[in-house]
Amino acid sequence: MTFRLLSVLLFCLLWISSTVLAEVTPEQFDSAHKVLVKYCVACHSAEKKEGELDLSLFDTLEKAQANQKIWDTVMGRVLAREMPPEGSRQPNDKERGALNGWLRLMVKDDGSCDKIASDRNTNFYRGHVMSRRLSRTEYSNSIRDLLGVDIGAAERLPSDGSGGEGFDTVGDSLFLSPIHLEKYLETAELVTTRLFPEHPAAKEPEALKHRRAGLLASLNRSGMSPHEAARSTLKPLIRRAFRRPVTDEELDRYLSLSDQAIERGDAQVPAFSLALQGVLISPHFLFLAEPEPEKEGVYPLADHPLAARLAMFLWSSLPDEALLDAADAGKLQNDDELRRQVQRMLRDPRAQALGDNFAMQWLGLNPLGTTVRPDAKKFPEFTDELATAMRAETAAFFTHLFTDNRSLLELLDSDYTFLNEALAKHYGIQDVSGPEIRRVSLSDRNRGGVLTHASVLTVSSFPLRTSPVLRGRWVLEEILGSRVPPPPPDVPALKAEGDDGVVLSLREQLEKHRKDPQCASCHARMDPLGFGFENYDPIGRWRTEDGGHVLDTSGKLPSGEKFSGPAELKTILLKRKNEVLRHLARKMYGYAVGRSLNKFDDCVTKEAVAALEKNGYRAPVLVEHIVLSYQFRHRYCKK
Repeated sequence: MTFRLLSVLLFCLLWISSTVLAEVTPEQFDSAHKVLVKYCVACHSAEKKEGELDLSLFDTLEKAQANQKIWDTVMGRVLAREMPPEGSRQPNDKERGALNGWLRLMVKDDGSCDKIASDRNTNFYRGHVMSRRLSRTEYSNSIRDLLGVDIGAAERLPSDGSGGEGFDTVGDSLFLSPIHLEKYLETAELVTTRLFPEHPAAKEPEALKHRRAGLLASLNRSGMSPHEAARSTLKPLIRRAFRRPVTDEELDRYLSLSDQAIERGDAQVPAFSLALQGVLISPHFLFLAEPEPEKEGVYPLADHPLAARLAMFLWSSLPDEALLDAADAGKLQNDDELRRQVQRMLRDPRAQALGDNFAMQWLGLNPLGTTVRPDAKKFPEFTDELATAMRAETAAFFTHLFTDNRSLLELLDSDYTFLNEALAKHYGIQDVSGPEIRRVSLSDRNRGGVLTHASVLTVSSFPLRTSPVLRGRWVLEEILGSRVPPPPPDVPALKAEGDDGVVLSLREQLEKHRKDPQCASCHARMDPLGFGFENYDPIGRWRTEDGGHVLDTSGKLPSGEKFSGPAELKTILLKRKNEVLRHLARKMYGYAVGRSLNKFDDCVTKEAVAALEKNGYRAPVLVEHIVLSYQFRHRYCKK
């Protein structure tokens, strides 16, 4: 047996080595070399050497293979059709194909993770929107952190689309419509009215009262003219609003609104409000813009755009003074400083945005309570208050993993969750009182981890009943990252009765449905996972029977693994932790960079999972790895 194993290994090694050696044949080189001589060497020779490139040196395959780095540059210029230049003789399709094919074989992936997609290394590169408007969540949080005013953006602004990996941080989907402009103007006026009301409300947030007091004290400094007071007050505000230093010329442009109001007789505060409204409707506030360099190519983000990208990732909001100060000092190009800022920002309460924004979008929980609701007659217990608590449980739980350095494996199974009185009563858990969400220990393994959260169980159910298919598909797609194809057309509804007229349980109905060969392959993957969570009703309460049928929550996965109930199923899913972590890393990375991912991004998620394995699966490690990645800190500019 040992001899047989060694023989197989020897055969594999010989096959691999022969494959590597045969990747580039002399015939392929000869075909490509003829194209180079015909179209390129005239300008890139020892005599002319345009662009400091002498292609006449590479007249044999051995010489070409000894200088492989050069071909990466050559391939980029050829794929971009920059070479041969416009006006020169051009190769035909056959010649260009021979050259491109040989170049791709010459430019090998060296395993490094320091490339991003461009039209120099990707066929039919479509690019992505680099400068985008703020999403309504980012816009709302930015105003909250800048001025202490909560505007309720979800009710005031149009909803955002999603793109890329499924998030609203993707510029391709963040359009600017006339209704947006109208709402931004209305909101800017509303913000200044709430910030400087004629008659303050009896109960106001402390942050708003503190911000108002500071601004009024600055505007009414003794010994200053109205213009000087407005200038000293607006300057720090506009720096934070624009997420970068501002020039005197920019500052004067907005102060002119206040100066004109003063000249016509307005009081200091109403006049300053006009300047502030101008800042809030400025493109420099509404858009995340990354300045382009003079020359095209891949380049590192400057400190201030990097600070803005980091703050939007972790806080869905503006950089704070500490992050802006680090950017002003040019410190954010340093890995240790960037890591220190990440750790600091995760300890800040604003990191709750990871749960409120990222997790809600990743897990598909935003529609809960609005477009996704159980039947009101059958489930009168489901109120707006309960829906809010359900979402809050998952958001607080997810954020806690990052702010308290917890293991990401707790996503699948944990001995605690976050509840208030309403949700605790819903779960049948005692001794929790009050509306505040707080950490609560769990003694029952049937609870714990996001898979048993009422939010997840409700959005993966029908309004009138549970659905093992929906829940199984949800686990496959949202947790494991598997793709489930859509059902074939004209799929018949489940039959509630058997051929003998006896009422069938939901499990029996699905087992009969799976006998159809068209349906069996997908349902064999989905249904067992869904059956494992049948002990939870359509709004996430524990149950042992349904419609008079005792529930059978056992299952057998395609791998042959068997389980009975959610606790055993969670144990099996923990064995597939690498699939879960790889999918989470991909989702969070796509959310952070705000675009669709490509082959050059695969190494980031792969290395992130490896880093998690080495560090006890601690959640902050994932964030640090994304932020410190080459792809997060660089961009490509095409002129």
